[in-house]
Amino acid sequence: MGAIPLTFRADREFVEQMDELARANGLSRSDYVRRAVMELNHRVMAERIAQLSRALSADHERISAEMDSATGDGLANR
Repeated sequence: MGAIPLTFRADREFVEQMDELARANGLSRSDYVRRAVMELNHRVMAERIAQLSRALSADHERISAEMDSATGDGLANR
């Protein structure tokens, strides 16, 4: 699949700083922006996974507590 051009607006100071940092790291402007967006995407995805994990853990704890409270229902030890 070919590359798709992506454009966005930025002020001159932002672009100059970005270009300077890209050059200092041996990257083209495109590579620098691509890496920055990929890094943010990974961070956002990790935060989302952590949020879902916390929600699942809370559900698991609630269900486990419900099951623990029901263990004596009709099952007497002999």
